[in-house]
Amino acid sequence: MTDPRQLRKSLRQSDSYFAKGFEEHKTQVQGELTREYKSELVAQIRRQDNVYRRGRVTIRLAHTFGFCWGVERAIEYAYEARRRFPDRQLWITNEIIHNPMVNQQLQAMGIRFVEQRQGQKDFSQIQPEDVILWPAFGASVSEMQFFQERGNEIVDTTCPWVSRVWNQVDKHRAAAFTSIIHGKYNHEETIATSSFADKYLVVLNMAEAEWVANYILHGGSPEAFKMRFARATSAGFDPDRDLEKIGIANQTTMLEGETKAIAKLFENTMLRKYGPQALNDHFMSFNTICNATQERQDAMYNLIEEPLDVMIVIGGFNSSNTTHLQEIAIEKGLNSFHIDSVDCLISPQEIRHRHLQQGVITTTGWLPQGSIVVGITSGASTPDRIVEDVIQRVLILANGQDGAHD
Repeated sequence: MTDPRQLRKSLRQSDSYFAKGFEEHKTQVQGELTREYKSELVAQIRRQDNVYRRGRVTIRLAHTFGFCWGVERAIEYAYEARRRFPDRQLWITNEIIHNPMVNQQLQAMGIRFVEQRQGQKDFSQIQPEDVILWPAFGASVSEMQFFQERGNEIVDTTCPWVSRVWNQVDKHRAAAFTSIIHGKYNHEETIATSSFADKYLVVLNMAEAEWVANYILHGGSPEAFKMRFARATSAGFDPDRDLEKIGIANQTTMLEGETKAIAKLFENTMLRKYGPQALNDHFMSFNTICNATQERQDAMYNLIEEPLDVMIVIGGFNSSNTTHLQEIAIEKGLNSFHIDSVDCLISPQEIRHRHLQQGVITTTGWLPQGSIVVGITSGASTPDRIVEDVIQRVLILANGQDGAHD
């Protein structure tokens, strides 16, 4: 296996690798980002303690929502790269973030997205003179090596919080520990993170973690284990061999409370099996939840303590951190809807939204009559401009065509 630590070091020392943006274009790009993604209305509501009233509607915004620093940084670097290489073809190896508006804007700027063919990324159209952008989720070790060997210039927009998890997984690998990653095995970030491990197992939730913990303590059928986690383990994974020494890592956008609970479960599991004296020889864990993810989840927990008639969660339908905000609202029992754009608000009767189990559906009767309080939050990949659009649309649907304005 390629040594990930040495590969990253080699990249950082290369003249064709850029991970700090392009200073000469920052001022121009900042102006463009403000015009395209910021919102004066949202800024005004923030100044009003995140409350806004019009007609029969009271809007309550979460106190932390929307673009995080890592997302803004990734978009900024992409815009700067377009200006640094005006006559070159730019490619992004995944969606740069999980937001359709942002990705469409980048495509309109002539930046192309690598296509998937039969579940695999197709790099065949990329030429050596083309410029490659790695998205905020990062790139796998094999992708890093591929583009380094091809000699492509690389603009790395990987969020530093994601890189922090890679550093932890690299420690697991160096110590011959198996990385147990709390995440979604097919998410771009988890794919990249697992590529830094020699041995790994991805668990989606506490139920899967408890199943693994029970296997560690009591054993079971290796065949049943391999069948259950067939798509979530490293090649040749042997549960009887590879669960003797484990380290905990996570996809940075998972629910913080669940990640901590899973880490504690495995710590107690290894403590029971090997005793306190040998625990450090069999278990390691560090908190690698992204601060921005935690802040948005904390703000969501605070918001749902308010009396709300409707909750709207805004973000890409494939956005993990947005989905977890919706889970918080649903667990509270709120009438909550995860939408990806203002177009989902079809009418006062109909809303298109992503259901946690059923996928994207249309629901009727979503907007109550009379005076209502609408809670709104958005995932870390959602611009304030989209939040404004949703607010204005809610006010129009509830109050009539002129109801969005004074």
